[in-house]
Amino acid sequence: MKHQKLLENKLKEKINNISSLAGGDINEVYKIETAKNSYVLKLNRENSFPEMFKKERKGLISIVEANARSPKVIDCFNDSGFQFLILEFIKEENITNVFWVNFAKSLAKLHKKQNVFYGLEYDNYIGSLNQINTPKKTWETFFIENRLEPFVKKSFDLKLLQHNHLNSFKNLYNSLSEILPKENPSLVHGDLWSGNFICGKDQTPYFIDPAIYFGNREMDIAMTQLFSGFDNFYLNYYNEIYPLEKGWKERINIHNLYPRLVHLILFGNSYLSGIENVLKKF
Repeated sequence: MKHQKLLENKLKEKINNISSLAGGDINEVYKIETAKNSYVLKLNRENSFPEMFKKERKGLISIVEANARSPKVIDCFNDSGFQFLILEFIKEENITNVFWVNFAKSLAKLHKKQNVFYGLEYDNYIGSLNQINTPKKTWETFFIENRLEPFVKKSFDLKLLQHNHLNSFKNLYNSLSEILPKENPSLVHGDLWSGNFICGKDQTPYFIDPAIYFGNREMDIAMTQLFSGFDNFYLNYYNEIYPLEKGWKERINIHNLYPRLVHLILFGNSYLSGIENVLKKF
């Protein structure tokens, strides 16, 4: 790898091996091995996704500050048109029921970190898309103005949504004040699918690739129901530790409109029917 000397200078260790890891569609991801340590390197061009890793670093640190776990950030820097994020390497273990109990506890810790407004002091990314976190006083306003509307507009501009869909979203917005729960803003992971956690030593959950903000915690819960990879065993324990508001199951599809719009933009029309099915109810 052409960046090896630079990385050795940053780590102050001789690198014995660099190998590719599965890392999604956005970044190059590698495992770095030295005589004493192993690291994860994430790499992309800095002009493609400006400050992506600086914002990811902030998100990982916020998760740790909430007493949950994420890989330790070793370094984050730009050089020669590239941006680099070096993280602690977490050796994965096979998941057992103990993991899901620990996952419930960790997610509850994250959500119990609260704030006076919805949003964040800075925008960040969800996948490769810019995520707007302008602070708002109510969840309804934040959900409409910062989550749904930007991606409804983007989907329309890309011809993925039509005028009838825009009208359906407007009808939905008129109903949200009666539908959405009234809770204090919680720190949420923001992109909680099964590829964004690791089962580490002693069945310890580590959260990775965060898209954090202060929002309604049902956003994380809903996303765990959108795709496979989660054992709902964890929900029993979560509800014992930090009970969800009545009617949360009925709101899953509403909150999942946001990740469905993200996937519509990134991956195309195969995600449209899921959005249409929710909108038809309103």
